[in-house]
Amino acid sequence: MLRLHLGPADLCRVRFADRLHPVGTALLAGQWLRDPTVAAMAPTLAERAAAVEGTGDAQAATATLRHLLPARGRLPDFVTPLSGLESVEAGLDAIRATPAERIRVETIEAYAQVATSPLRRRFAAADPEVLDLFGGAVRTWFEAVLAPLWPDLTSAYRQQVTCASQRLAQHGLDGLLAGLHPAIRWREPVLEVRTWWSGELPGTGHGLILLPSPLAGPRPRVLVQPGHPILLVYPTVLPTLGATTEGDSLGRLLGATRALVLRRLANEGGMTTTVLSRAVGISLSSASEHATALRSAGLVASEREGGAVRHHLTALGAELSSGSSGGSAIRQAAGRPPVLP
Repeated sequence: MLRLHLGPADLCRVRFADRLHPVGTALLAGQWLRDPTVAAMAPTLAERAAAVEGTGDAQAATATLRHLLPARGRLPDFVTPLSGLESVEAGLDAIRATPAERIRVETIEAYAQVATSPLRRRFAAADPEVLDLFGGAVRTWFEAVLAPLWPDLTSAYRQQVTCASQRLAQHGLDGLLAGLHPAIRWREPVLEVRTWWSGELPGTGHGLILLPSPLAGPRPRVLVQPGHPILLVYPTVLPTLGATTEGDSLGRLLGATRALVLRRLANEGGMTTTVLSRAVGISLSSASEHATALRSAGLVASEREGGAVRHHLTALGAELSSGSSGGSAIRQAAGRPPVLP
């Protein structure tokens, strides 16, 4: 457990990242997809990665990244820099600008459970040729795997930020921090994060940047550098990737997370709030908020079951999730109270 002791200067500067980081997202996704169990949660992305990694430059890029970076757990912080949001090249420039000593320290720490090899030793030594090889591998993998899906990922990111911003407006900073993810717990003034490393750290005094990402992996990621804001990357629901705008009418109407809640309820026939939060990968408070909004729209009915509340689809909700009536159910839902995130 990582415990971040945030001071007033940090809490006055809580904000969301402007956008997803192309290089950081690519490296987290590449690591994430190496776990077959996790990859099964994103079949479209996993299938695309497998298809492009089978031949040519993409295959070589995949082999390079898998050799230089751990299969799971904490990555060297310098490969997911704070700067370089604008493009893949900007992110790679930020990596190349990392001091050699920092590269050495962070890479050796990341390699603690990994067998040594000549290429890994040269990477830890900040060998320019190996850093160029690494940068070329990141560029190739991003272009082959993520670039075609990038519009879907960035759209989902905007929806996540919109939803979280509404939670901030309705419930204040305490409500926002408490509802980020089940692995994040807010106990003022301490933010507890179940990440890949443990410790007690003070805030930096430069704020907290929140970055919801569907490809962060099973645990949140935290980057703490003196003199900079703390970066907290936390997992969110993976959107439907590669779908056309027309083909994802439900997501357009409800937002990616709320559409997934509706589909989970359709598949399972009913869930308690606790089970629903686990199935979708959101906090208990977020699951309750989404169920309330869907209930207000007439898509979900809820009933108390002992000490829990069970949610199931109404006839309109079932019709909307199945798409059996084409656009008629969506038009009916659109005429009800707003349910956009």
